[in-house]
Amino acid sequence: MSAPTIAPSNRPTLTAHDHCDRCGARARVQVSLPCGGELLFCAHHGRRYEVALVEHGADIRTIATG
Repeated sequence: MSAPTIAPSNRPTLTAHDHCDRCGARARVQVSLPCGGELLFCAHHGRRYEVALVEHGADIRTIATG
């Protein structure tokens, strides 16, 4: 299994106004899909879907919590 691809930082960073597309919690993970779409996930859902997203060629960018 390969490690997740880290996307280049040409997208704006996440803010407190960005929320998980699955549960509504604060977003910590940006996912760029090969088809051009983008998803936002909390840390929990980012980990939950990480393997499947990587297998489908998604670029994943995790935002460090401070």
